[in-house]
Formats: sequence, structure tokens, C-alpha cells
Amino acid sequence: MFEFNMDSNKYTNIHFVGIGGISMSGLAEILLTNSHKVSGSDSKDSKIVKRLRDLGAEVFIGHKQDNISEDFDLIVYTDAISTDNIELLEAKNRGIDIIDRATFLGALMKNYTDSIAVSGTHGKTTTTSMLSSILNNTDINPTILLGGQLEEIGGNVRLGSRECILTEACEYKGNILKYFPSIAIILNIDEDHLDFFKSMDHIVETFASYSENLKEEDYLIINNDDINKDIIINRTKGKVVTFGIDTISNFSARNISYDNNSTKFDLYIDNNYKSSIKVNLIGKHNVYNILASIAASSIYGVDINTIRENLANYSGVQRRLEFKGYYKNVKILDDYAHHPTEIKVTLDAIRKSTEGRIFCVFQPHTFTRTQKLFNSFSSAFINADIAIITDIYAARELDDGSVHSKDLVNAIKNTKAIYLNSFEDIKNYLIDNLKPNDLVITMGAGNINELGESLLEVESTAV
Repeated sequence: MFEFNMDSNKYTNIHFVGIGGISMSGLAEILLTNSHKVSGSDSKDSKIVKRLRDLGAEVFIGHKQDNISEDFDLIVYTDAISTDNIELLEAKNRGIDIIDRATFLGALMKNYTDSIAVSGTHGKTTTTSMLSSILNNTDINPTILLGGQLEEIGGNVRLGSRECILTEACEYKGNILKYFPSIAIILNIDEDHLDFFKSMDHIVETFASYSENLKEEDYLIINNDDINKDIIINRTKGKVVTFGIDTISNFSARNISYDNNSTKFDLYIDNNYKSSIKVNLIGKHNVYNILASIAASSIYGVDINTIRENLANYSGVQRRLEFKGYYKNVKILDDYAHHPTEIKVTLDAIRKSTEGRIFCVFQPHTFTRTQKLFNSFSSAFINADIAIITDIYAARELDDGSVHSKDLVNAIKNTKAIYLNSFEDIKNYLIDNLKPNDLVITMGAGNINELGESLLEVESTAV
């Protein structure tokens, strides 16, 4: 088993392949502030790359054989990097130790007294950021690794003490099996990452095996409304804490109400009324995320007043139902949703608080996900008045011609759907068709957020 001790001299010169990704840069930043020598490579320059350079990292643009030095002790690579990457092959030839990001993170977590891992198919970044907002305003002083940008911590990483580390835990490629947290949060279990998982049963089994890693003194915080929760609970030795809306749980939400920008509910703990909670997020799915963050905070002994006040001040994380601005009298939102369940619940939440038409601009993410979940995608846009579908964002995949965005447009039910392949065409379509009080939401895990920003630049130029 791979072990990493931040205080030892075994690995002091570490190279990250794919360092510019948000999940890798946080690890690099932790090491840089712990006097490690850090280098890395990425396909393009970015704000993240600049930040790492400012902190002392040497970052190469482009993956090259010459980027690998014999002085390196360890190579860490992200899931987006293929095994035939030229830097990995060169490192292997030189006999340098090579490890994937998840294994490295799992080993890094053991350097902390406590570790909180937020897992689940949906809501990881939102929940982790809310929990960050709570714990960051206590004397717990957590180290935080976040899959998004949170203004409160100045980015995607916060460097705290060695007492507690808070991180997202993705199930892709079974990566959660490499983590051994003292508090494991499972928000939900849904069908996704079918380029790796063989079936829904395979996904559930992965989460069940993850729960088996917990020791008797550890905690499992789990969604009591999830259909698969009993399988997970029955496999763990840890202390089980439940949260839910439709099922009586340790942490429950009742009397839920929404307005244009916020959600309010009564919090019950062990079936006893505890407090009224208000957060500047909308949607039932976010109520689950809020409950999970409250449950984890309570385990740490954070009092309900502190929890309530920090949730009320929570400003949200970038690209999670993020308000971007107004184009004339049209609200522009952006969301990272790239799974049909996420799209459906987000549009449902918006529909309940929007009087005008909803234009949903969706960029499918990966060919595998689009193809495997095609039927679910076809019914996910029911609460949009117009769905604009652009080309599939390939990410780590190659186009084998098996599915196209036009296929999805033809299959979408109960909603007007059109295909436009360029952001410029989409922008012009919106300019020509939007009316006051309409709403535009861009959705996807690629670069679709650039479309909304481009539209707002038109408004700014006009002014």
C-alpha cells in the first residue's frame, strides 16, 4: 500500500501530470506550503497555473518527455491522463515512482487527525463548500480541497491545521475505495460514469465497499431517502447518521418553502424541532446538501446558531446555479449540471421561481455519458421552454460517431429543442429571441459558461 508522510524525506520533489486541473492544483498547493518542491505539466495556461507558479511551482505547458527530471521522487497523474502519456512512459523508464491522484489523496489524508470525505453522484462541491463555510468560521481550522471556486476561501483550497482535512471524494474508477475518512458523507447514488461502471449494481457495490472501510469509531452520514441506503448501512461498521426529507431521519427538513433565490425549512434533529434554516440556494436537491453539511458540523460539536448563521451567509460556489448577471431584463445563470438527474432537478427548482420563459443551453459532457444515459437526457428538459443543445464536450474521450447532439435534439420530449454548434450562433439566437423576464441558464461541465459571459459582454458594450 502506498504511504505518504508529509514530514519525511522520502518524497520531496513531486511532479504532477495534469497539474492545472482543479482537483490536482489543491494537492500541489498543500505540498508547496509544506516545503516540498513541486512541478507539473498541463495542456494550457490558466489562472490556476499562474497561482501555482506564484507559489513557487515550475509548470510546463504541454506534455513532453523532457519535462521529466531524474531528480523527481514521485509522479502523480490525474484520471484525465492516459496510461500512454509520454511523461508517464518516461518516468517509468527512469524508474520513478508513479501514482494516481486518488491513491495520493488517500495517503495524504492519513497525515490529518480527522478527515471528512464528501461523496455521491450529485452535490459534492455544493455540500463541501457549505461545510467549508461552517467549519471555516470555527476553531476547527480545516484544510479544504474543493472541486470548485469558493470566494470565502479564495479559491479551491484552504490551508489549515493538521487536525482536519475536508475533501470531495469522487466514485469514478472506484476512487472512493482508496480513501479511509473518519467521516464519510454519501449524498446519493445514481447511474453515472458508465465508461467505467458496468451497471447500477456495480456502482452500489462500490459505495458499499467504501462503507466497509470505515472503522467502529468512524461516521457514515447517508441520505435516508436514497433507495440504496440499506445496502450501504448494512455493510458498515461505522456509526450511522441519517438525513432526509421524506423519511424520518436523524436530521430532517420539514415545512420547506422557496422564493426566487433561497430555501427555508424547519430543521428537526432526532424528530425534535431544532431551528429554522435559510440558505441562498433553491431546490429540493440542495435541501439534502444542506442537511448533510449540518449533520457533519454537528458531529464536530458546532452549535446550531453558528451553523444557521454561516449557512445564511453562504454565497455559493462558482458554476453551481451561479448568478452571472442580467442581459437587459433577462437573468443569466450558469450551472455545472451534466447528468440528467442534475438537469431535471435544477430546472424544476428554477421553474418554481421563474415567471418568464426558461432557455436552457446545454453542452453534453462526454460521448459515453450522452449515449449511456440518452433516454434520461431526452426527458430531462421538461421544465425548460426552449432547450438549445450544442456539440458534445469530449473531455477525455474520442468521437467514435456513435452519438451526436442532433440525436438528442430529435429525442427531447415536451420541450422545443434546437441544435446550434457554435457559441456565436447560440448568442445571436438568444439576442434575437429573448424577451424581458426570460431566464437563460447554461449547463454543462465543459466550457459552456463562456457563452453566458459572452452574452453579458454584449450588454456591457451596449451600455
